[in-house]
Amino acid sequence: MDVTLALSPATAARAQPKPAPRRALPWGRFGVQALSVLACVLLWHVASTRHLDLGVVTFANVPSPADVLDAAWQLARSPKLLPHLASSLARVGLGFALAALAGIVLGLAIGRLRWARSSLLPPLEVLRPIPAVAWIPLAILMFPSSEGSMVFITFVGALFPVLLGTIHGVEEMDPRLIAAARSLGTQGWRLFTEVVLPSAAPGIVTGLSIGMGTCWFCLVTAEMIAGQYGIGYYTWESYTVQNYPSIVVGMLVIGALGMGSSALIRWAGRRLMPWQRPQGSHA
Repeated sequence: MDVTLALSPATAARAQPKPAPRRALPWGRFGVQALSVLACVLLWHVASTRHLDLGVVTFANVPSPADVLDAAWQLARSPKLLPHLASSLARVGLGFALAALAGIVLGLAIGRLRWARSSLLPPLEVLRPIPAVAWIPLAILMFPSSEGSMVFITFVGALFPVLLGTIHGVEEMDPRLIAAARSLGTQGWRLFTEVVLPSAAPGIVTGLSIGMGTCWFCLVTAEMIAGQYGIGYYTWESYTVQNYPSIVVGMLVIGALGMGSSALIRWAGRRLMPWQRPQGSHA
């Protein structure tokens, strides 16, 4: 006698083996992303070539994709491209590294130690809402060189996302992990490095990824005012000489660098946290 005949219809239905889920084609997600980008470019082309005027917004002076592509080709052939890229990457790299170190250390301390939360968090919360632009005059007064002031602006921009991500990661940690580790004799520094830090790692990676994007935003703001080389300076210089296609080129380069940097951080985070990978994922 079949066992499923003795069960209720609902139970028997649950007992039946479920068909394996259909796996999406690997190119499906990338195809949708490519189509969305093409749709945006097409809308941009129509609006700019037809000088679309919506009253509040006008595209009469917006360069077309063809003009921007030509300006990008000219920039790629220019000897100034590498100095611009090298200057921006160096400033972002140094400012972000300092912000990551300070944000993770402060976040771990504030998340775990009551005295650190009481003494360090209030002044940091006062400084957090201040935009990067407001720091520029003070940075110019504090640092004798423009390079130091620009690195400081990128540091400030990246610090608070990393700090808040780390604090959130520590606060979301399961307290049973601490109790289990202490019951096995883990104390002091080992408890911090072997339990607290791995548990807070997802929040830290999220904060680092957001902080990298903010870092690029702040760098561009600083380079527009105090720089002589860099992608932000190139964008602002293009505006001052009314080279409108080059403005869009600078914007796209900044977006690509920011997106690539954040994606690199997320990729490194997945490699460092194999326990956080989705089941069945090989990324």
